[in-house]
Amino acid sequence: MESRSPQLTAGGGAGPSCSSPPPPGPPAAASAAEPQQQQHAPADAGPAPPRRGPDRQQEYLEQKYGSKEAHVNLTKEQVEGMLDRALEESGTVKYLLESLKLGGCGVGRSFFHVTACDQQVGGGFSTDYGVILCHNRLQHQREVELAVAHELIHAYDYCRAANLDLTNCHHHACTEIRAANLSGDCSFASELLRGNALSESLVGQHKRCVRRRALMSVAMNPYCAGAKAEQAVADMMPKCFKDTDPWPRVPGL
Repeated sequence: MESRSPQLTAGGGAGPSCSSPPPPGPPAAASAAEPQQQQHAPADAGPAPPRRGPDRQQEYLEQKYGSKEAHVNLTKEQVEGMLDRALEESGTVKYLLESLKLGGCGVGRSFFHVTACDQQVGGGFSTDYGVILCHNRLQHQREVELAVAHELIHAYDYCRAANLDLTNCHHHACTEIRAANLSGDCSFASELLRGNALSESLVGQHKRCVRRRALMSVAMNPYCAGAKAEQAVADMMPKCFKDTDPWPRVPGL
């Protein structure tokens, strides 16, 4: 990778403050955390009837990810182990690592850091320090994999672009649109966990999610507050939503 001045993504600016032991500098906010659905059965409930509607949705989530009661914020050691598993087993993560290598920007295990973060984000990317995962904002293996993939897409964008400037709201919007679109952040299962998949028509669900999550991240950039973030995301959606590099199409769709 050619030498450039250090930059942060995806929130820009200060990003989440981190507690011991942090990497040498603070990452910027990236995988913005959103509330997830939580439902509890009464303690004295009898045999459960067949689930319908939201109950059916919760049943699917429990089968795929385990019960909500089991989803507690993870320790640093737990996320370190999940990170190792993602690096070894996740097809998306392995593909991005290989793409970085082919682009002349190969990274090793030391590129990844796990720490505690104050902001409601799952992780961040810094051109100085690499990928940062916020163990106190992550709850299960799938979230860790999504966060790693999201941040590696930022790393890939920085690798392939000669002039990526994250103080430029349009540049920042483009990499956030791509990360939301390609990482799995906006898969149907991910949206189910947030309670968004069944709230609107399934037609256009993925694109709405990409726009929403990109806007959340760009709005955290102090250079892009308020209407600047909205305008930048609106301007860049047509071009950057179609840009699926290094894949020929959006993976999983």
